[in-house]
Amino acid sequence: MSLVVLSMTAPLLRAVELGVEGDRFTLDGKPTFLLGCSYYGGLGAPEATARADLDELKRLGFNWIRVWADWTGFGADLSAVDAGTGAERQPYLDKLVWLCNECDRRGMVVDVTFTRGKGVEGKPLLADAASLRRAVETVVTALAKSRNWYLDLSNERNIGDARHTSMAELAELREAVRKINPKLLVTASHGGDASNDEVLAYLRTARIDFVSIHRPRDAEGAARVSEATREYRKWIAGSGRVVPLMYDEPFRRGYGKWDPVAADFSKDLKSSREAVAAGWCFHNGDTRGAKDHEPRRSFDLRNRSLFEQLDAEERKFLAGLAR
Repeated sequence: MSLVVLSMTAPLLRAVELGVEGDRFTLDGKPTFLLGCSYYGGLGAPEATARADLDELKRLGFNWIRVWADWTGFGADLSAVDAGTGAERQPYLDKLVWLCNECDRRGMVVDVTFTRGKGVEGKPLLADAASLRRAVETVVTALAKSRNWYLDLSNERNIGDARHTSMAELAELREAVRKINPKLLVTASHGGDASNDEVLAYLRTARIDFVSIHRPRDAEGAARVSEATREYRKWIAGSGRVVPLMYDEPFRRGYGKWDPVAADFSKDLKSSREAVAAGWCFHNGDTRGAKDHEPRRSFDLRNRSLFEQLDAEERKFLAGLAR
């Protein structure tokens, strides 16, 4: 029997407020480990699909999803902001507000992520500082009443291509956010493992509220998650600040030569928690090398729900969570 069939309508909880206490996240003031799931193309999911996915995620124990504010996968422009100017773009900005509200009613957190790069038909996406700043201001203003979300200013901002965002830019964006919503938690995700110097720059120059690392997507990288977590926590302490460590985009299936199985996901989650990371995400996406990149999972939710697209190993991992 599929997970979709097993899903029941989850009881809706009161609004939730995300915070930070030392090296932990808090929900309504209570220290909480954030267990998340990639839901990148969420702004393209029909409302009924999104509700069903959220209900099932809640049932399985997830309390957080990761959604992109400017997703442009597979020829579809689902961006809540204009690629060239950062101005609001409808109906997707309203859909982002709706999705955050749906998560709020379920006591769940939303990671709202921006990326630079190439959008539909290869057009530049938030290529200059002014467009990215306006995009950030647009979304922060639209979600001003919500307390259950945080902002990733620039996905994998360290990569030296169109995604790159400098530490100086991050610092300016952080200040722009603070002027609109002083309480909003802000980060900037790092592609691959970061160095000590990079961690210090995130905390001292960019002044982000917690460290977000994507980790290598191979068996060797996964094998050293405990060691890496202890190392990151040591470097964070060396900055003079104490902040959470988040793994918001670990390995996934369909990405490269190494295809992790259910036991790999379980081990990575368990090791991350035991080494005192503050959050971990069940990452999922398209299948590289397959016809039409199917299944696309969270990368394309326009026609099928997330749970309809997961494969046997992913379902096995989730069944373990349910138990």
